[in-house]
Amino acid sequence: MPEPPVLEPRWWRPEDVKEEDGKAHEKNGKNFSVCGLCFRGCRIADGGAGACGARAYSKGRFSSPHLGRFVSVAVDPIEKKPLRRWRPGTEILSLGGLRCNMRCPFCQNHAIAHPGPLPGPLSSGRGLERGITFEELTALAKRASLRSVAYTYNEPTLQAEYIFAASPLLREEGIATVMVTNGMFSEEVCEEAVRFVDAMNIDVKTFDGGTYERLGGSLGTVKRNVERLVRGGVHVELTHLVVPGVSDSPGDFALLLDWAAKEVSADIPLHISRYFPAFKYDAPPTDAALIEKFYRMAKGKLKHVYTGNLGRGYT
Repeated sequence: MPEPPVLEPRWWRPEDVKEEDGKAHEKNGKNFSVCGLCFRGCRIADGGAGACGARAYSKGRFSSPHLGRFVSVAVDPIEKKPLRRWRPGTEILSLGGLRCNMRCPFCQNHAIAHPGPLPGPLSSGRGLERGITFEELTALAKRASLRSVAYTYNEPTLQAEYIFAASPLLREEGIATVMVTNGMFSEEVCEEAVRFVDAMNIDVKTFDGGTYERLGGSLGTVKRNVERLVRGGVHVELTHLVVPGVSDSPGDFALLLDWAAKEVSADIPLHISRYFPAFKYDAPPTDAALIEKFYRMAKGKLKHVYTGNLGRGYT
């Protein structure tokens, strides 16, 4: 089995705990690191891991054992990402890994996003994951005559170092890079995504800040990142999963539409998707009539609106 490239996590810094007099000291014999990969900015104690479970700190070393390792490799229609206004009708090489930096109780991919504790925070997950070198990644895409690679299924932000290192090599072969993401990355990571990612689908979970916090995310972060990526020339499409009791408020959805149309662009594609029970959430599936209502609302504001999971594909 090929070994993935050796990549060190980039967005972090060590931090000593400070006493009130400003002197550095160790708390219970432990110092801390601060992760800068996503909006959380987790402070990770020696021997611990961040909220995502994919970034760990031990004895002055910050590590991410999942980098370059994937549990799913498949070929999908581009529309499945979903992307409808970028290379329509083509297929894309899709890679998925482990873990996520949000905790949605209705997660549709919970088996890999929240697989449960591994044997220690520094575990690589070997036996579950497959290492993929940059050369193998390029060869996989070229062998299938595919012109794009998607990091998808779980949260690809956790593979940011791998994605941004692979992108220039793929571009040399005419292969584009796609992320299907919750958009919860830091400003520093967003700036690199502008440079190295060609297209994204970003899941806007809700337009209520309090609900976002309960899901482990940040409305302000996803708004800021969508706006920056679009300004930077990345092709962005949005998804809104309509979950009963979470993201089914017509008022909140109207606010989402106003923001998208006025602060981003009326040209930005929006996918309105129907929820089905999954993970820890057992509410009944979204009423199809509500999806149709949201579709009509969106068509009044945006030029490109699609529905999904209605049992008839995309419209």
